[in-house]
Amino acid sequence: MLTADPPSRPLDLLSGRLGLGAQWDIEHGADSRFEIRHRDWGTPYRPASRPLQWAGLLHRLESGFRAAGVARARPLPMRWGRDTELTISAVQAADPLLKDGKPYVFRRGYLPQPVVRLTGERDHLGVLREGFLTSFVNVSRIEPVTRTAEFTGILDHWLTLLSGIGLHARHLTIHGRNTVWQRREVRGLTVHFRHLDLPIGDIVLLWNAADPSCMAVDLGSGLERLAWARTRRPWWELAFGSFAAAGVAADVLDAVRTATLLVGNGIAPAARGAGGVLRRILAAVTADAAPLGVSALVRASHEFWSLTSPMTLPWPEVSFVIEREIHRRDVTSSSPLPLLRSSWSDRT
Repeated sequence: MLTADPPSRPLDLLSGRLGLGAQWDIEHGADSRFEIRHRDWGTPYRPASRPLQWAGLLHRLESGFRAAGVARARPLPMRWGRDTELTISAVQAADPLLKDGKPYVFRRGYLPQPVVRLTGERDHLGVLREGFLTSFVNVSRIEPVTRTAEFTGILDHWLTLLSGIGLHARHLTIHGRNTVWQRREVRGLTVHFRHLDLPIGDIVLLWNAADPSCMAVDLGSGLERLAWARTRRPWWELAFGSFAAAGVAADVLDAVRTATLLVGNGIAPAARGAGGVLRRILAAVTADAAPLGVSALVRASHEFWSLTSPMTLPWPEVSFVIEREIHRRDVTSSSPLPLLRSSWSDRT
């Protein structure tokens, strides 16, 4: 049985300044909030003049983790089927330890995990806001730990790694609330990172509420967010490349990009389950929105996702499945009402 020392008081971590040195200043605010900045914070930031290709950025991240002895883990399956139909966060790799109180995790180490979340912020018209996507690569480190000191060591290494990709300490703010939260079986303490004005992730100390010896650290960011912070390029251009200038709505591009990830991982459109989520996502794409098909965008998206998640279907098959679903819905929605009733009766 593991023994552990989760913080009996939130102050246990902050009293040690999160393991940061004297060059960092900490300010305490109302409602247990805190903010930590480097003493040179506020110096001018010059975005990277030569943006890295996605493969190059992933290579730098992996090299930085490997230099610290942190191996890359294989991705979780996109079809989750536990608390959620799809994988929505790399921290699900720690579900057995944190939720079930069992002495193991599904994955540990550096985990660049493709995820799908339907919770991205949207404006009053329902359009995704800049900085958000339905699917993205959750750049994570998942580590079972036995001492809270390991949390500060992981945080310190992350700051070093961020500096290695051009996001230096003097432009970072570390902040949060010095309180423990609880969600069902899990308790935690969250510390957030911000690069200038841009949130770029967090690090969370987590433990099972009934058995605090089951403890882990979840360090998480987004690959696309990190690239955005490095370059400050227009968000849609960064996410969709040349397709952003094609006059197609961002929500349509986002839906096809996400559908490529799911279909490429063997998930087919269906009435319920993971396939039902896929069908819901593709509802944003009408036949009129893609009169010439989606193959070019699917091919580019397939190449991107293949960097972190081996795809079980080649891009032409993925394109066929997506286009068939788009036109199936279009034909169904334009059918006469009696036919719709007949079709529904046949299915039930």
